[in-house]
Amino acid sequence: MLEKVVIANRGEIALRILRACRELGIKTVAVHSDVDRDLKHVKLADESVCIGPAPSTDSYLNIPAIISAAELTDATAIHPGYGFLSENEAFAERCETSGFIFIGPRAETIRQMGDKIAAKKAMQEAGVPCVPGSPEPLGENLSSNAALAESIGYPIIVKAAGGGGGRGMRVVHTQDELADAITLTRTEAKAAFNNGTLYMEKFLGAPRHIEIQVLADTHGNAVYLGERDCSMQRRHQKVIEEAPAPGLSQELRDMIGKQCADACKLIGYRGAGTFEFLYENGEFYFIEMNTRVQVEHPVTEFITGIDIVKQQLLIAAGEEMTLRQEDIQLNGHSIECRLNAEDPDNFIPSPGTITHFHSAGGPGIRVDSHIYSGYRVPPNYDSMIGKLITHGDTREIAVQRMLGALQEMVIDGIKTNIPLQARLMADSGFAKGGFDIHYLERLLAEKD
Repeated sequence: MLEKVVIANRGEIALRILRACRELGIKTVAVHSDVDRDLKHVKLADESVCIGPAPSTDSYLNIPAIISAAELTDATAIHPGYGFLSENEAFAERCETSGFIFIGPRAETIRQMGDKIAAKKAMQEAGVPCVPGSPEPLGENLSSNAALAESIGYPIIVKAAGGGGGRGMRVVHTQDELADAITLTRTEAKAAFNNGTLYMEKFLGAPRHIEIQVLADTHGNAVYLGERDCSMQRRHQKVIEEAPAPGLSQELRDMIGKQCADACKLIGYRGAGTFEFLYENGEFYFIEMNTRVQVEHPVTEFITGIDIVKQQLLIAAGEEMTLRQEDIQLNGHSIECRLNAEDPDNFIPSPGTITHFHSAGGPGIRVDSHIYSGYRVPPNYDSMIGKLITHGDTREIAVQRMLGALQEMVIDGIKTNIPLQARLMADSGFAKGGFDIHYLERLLAEKD
């Protein structure tokens, strides 16, 4: 078993990792910026090390500082959580070469899956269905690019190979738009990701966003833990997630799940990961693989009873998974609402001091959050301050529990998106389920 783990993150995921370590008897080291010294996990960790000032480039993205903290505390492993350095192959490699276990996939796997073109090739070789598109990076020749777009069929979408988070992509409806779209996307990709490599795919008009959770160990075992529907999005950012996906048959679930598990074995995957798909007209189309734990992992934990973060730790320790596919059963339904410190109408971040905090509770309710009364939400990081997750025997029960939990939750002193989440839970379109990824933006446009 791992002896001591550096938690190289902040907020709710850092506290989540600490709790999993505590259950396994693993000592913890919290690394933090100077504005995060009062975070809950920093107070609860066995040791803590300040690694820099508030800007993430000087702290949570500062690889030498994190490695130095691990050396100073005689840690054995480093858990990156999600965001920050969690999908940075250079960080994973530096951890391993410095003698620490990186709790995640190997650096070469992160590199392969982080390059959307390489990832797509790997998935095609593994038999995972992909969106029709360019087999190679886009060149500078406009005629060749135009011919490729015609062969795929408009509308198409131009994407950054190293992109993510909804950036570095542009939809093109006609050939007249193509040249400018490629130029603008390449410029944006170079600025945002320091990588101007682009590729082209068929643009699906009204897909759902469905993802498959997998676990794989170093002994050749891989399992899938069902799927999540993450179609409630604003500007490509997830707002609500649920599991299982409404209307998806067990036959389809098993088919795509097995393909993902088999792909893990083929590429030598290690740890927790998520295959993300667009789903339209009964067909799955692979878009990317997230080589880390997901923000929305609790909904899968609720319906399977499997602690995904503990599994990450056990796999990193070299243990063979005791889980077998036939043992994994999906029970009931779970929904997660992301709680953000932001204005619910214009989405402007709302940092500041939380004057009063009261958590929701009751059967089938889980709150993953690092906030407390008197906590000051800093302006330096992502606005998410927690996640509210419910579970019920049916989707309807999970929705009703979420409505009640949102009404019960009190976060005073700052603005939050709780009113928006409550509105969505009461929305007739959400109640039906099976909506596409553009649903929320259409709903918000109607309000305006």
